[in-house]
Amino acid sequence: MIVNLNGKLTPSEKAVVSVFDHGLLYGDGVFEGIRAYNGRVFRLPEHIKRLYDSAKALMISIPLAPQAMSRELLRTLAANRQRDAYIRLVVTRGPGDLGLGPENCSAPTWFIITDAIKLYPERFYQEGLSIATVSTRRNANEALSPKIKSLNYLNNIMAKVEAQQRGCPEAILLTQDGYVAECTGDNLFILQNGRLLTPPTSLGCLDGITRQAVLELARKLKLPAAEEVFTRYDVFTAEESFLTGTAAEVVPVVRVDGRPVGSGKPGPVTQRLRKAFQALARSQGTPIPKR
Repeated sequence: MIVNLNGKLTPSEKAVVSVFDHGLLYGDGVFEGIRAYNGRVFRLPEHIKRLYDSAKALMISIPLAPQAMSRELLRTLAANRQRDAYIRLVVTRGPGDLGLGPENCSAPTWFIITDAIKLYPERFYQEGLSIATVSTRRNANEALSPKIKSLNYLNNIMAKVEAQQRGCPEAILLTQDGYVAECTGDNLFILQNGRLLTPPTSLGCLDGITRQAVLELARKLKLPAAEEVFTRYDVFTAEESFLTGTAAEVVPVVRVDGRPVGSGKPGPVTQRLRKAFQALARSQGTPIPKR
């Protein structure tokens, strides 16, 4: 596998960063998870914009223009001869000293990994997920905006650990006020009285690229959809529920905290949106150049 490290295509076993890099020492950096399908990168401009917005919010100056970074990503895919891939694009504060202060970091480090990913086994897409609400709460906007896709995922990781200890692969994170925010790596949707609902980003959820695509697809399919505040009660009493994410795509949820959602099986609206998303993702995107 070839990794793009600061613009140099490097064999993965030789692609290394400094132990003094503040991305490693403090989680001081940002990243994007991106997908390529059938020789095209899905919504690359949206992912690149979110990366640069996250970096700007953290006052990290990425040394490439967005268009140049897009070209580097495509070059990495071409070098690996990949038409279908999961892409991890990372920018760190760069190497510095053992102090917190970013002023001693010489320059940001960036790298691009293109590989395969299988977040959930196929049976979860056919049978649905069982997920759990956990005690770990979503980071408050006032502390660090979850809109920033930073390298510090400890909040998400601890929630994931708690869910796994309860036998579930995914967790629902609540806000400090007890409203549903999102899951550890995915956005959450419910179908309530024929309306598709997902929490607003103001509650502290990531403005997911797949989330936005599903909202657009819902409108095209004449399905009422909105961003609204809701609680666990609304999830328990929903007709259907599903998660969205770059790696997960659209995966049905059939049980929450031991309670069946709807019929306890993947619902027809979820299945319809999943098929529509798969068709969209595999038909649109930025072409990967031939090497």
